[in-house]
Amino acid sequence: MTIQVSPKARRASEILLSIKAIGCALEKPFKLTSGWASPVYVDCRKLISFVAERREILGLMAEQVRSAAFDVVAGGETAGISYGAWVAELLGLPFVYVRKKPKEVGKTQQIEGELKPGARVLLVEDLATDGASKVNFLGALRAAGASCEHSVVVFYYGIFPKAPEIIRGAGITLHAMTTWRHVIDAAEATGYFKADQVKGIRDFLENPEAWSKAHGGA
Repeated sequence: MTIQVSPKARRASEILLSIKAIGCALEKPFKLTSGWASPVYVDCRKLISFVAERREILGLMAEQVRSAAFDVVAGGETAGISYGAWVAELLGLPFVYVRKKPKEVGKTQQIEGELKPGARVLLVEDLATDGASKVNFLGALRAAGASCEHSVVVFYYGIFPKAPEIIRGAGITLHAMTTWRHVIDAAEATGYFKADQVKGIRDFLENPEAWSKAHGGA
């Protein structure tokens, strides 16, 4: 299994920059779900409010995975639910969503919607950092008897050293519309960041683990 970045990653980067979904904070770094400290942050959820930009990104996502065969699209709680539903609509496929953990009341389900054993599932989320969140969702889908070998995201950080190993171990091909390296190249070309911000971000990208630890992260 592999990581595949869209051939239109530069365009996807420009879209995220155009709606100011990319932030930089060198002095007070962002804390990521993984525990890492980062001078940059991408807010993929902001994209849902911009219709034309959202449609273009979703079109890229559908185009990236259209050659594979799926029976159903699954969105991961929470941000993946909206993206998953839209991708399912573009592909003309049924949709389900996967909770981070089983619901504590009612039918105590972790997967909402109809998922038949043997179904080939495309997992959709907004982004991937080190890939760990995918493992939880994949476990639920496979425990339900489904097959899931592909996941598509808007943004893949592409900098954490253990991420490729985690993704390979999960047995999926991860399709990403863009990564930090593509975004920073586009940001520098358009003057989106100041020179000192570009330098600080590139320092982070060169050695994110050391940068994170030096700035209070994991």
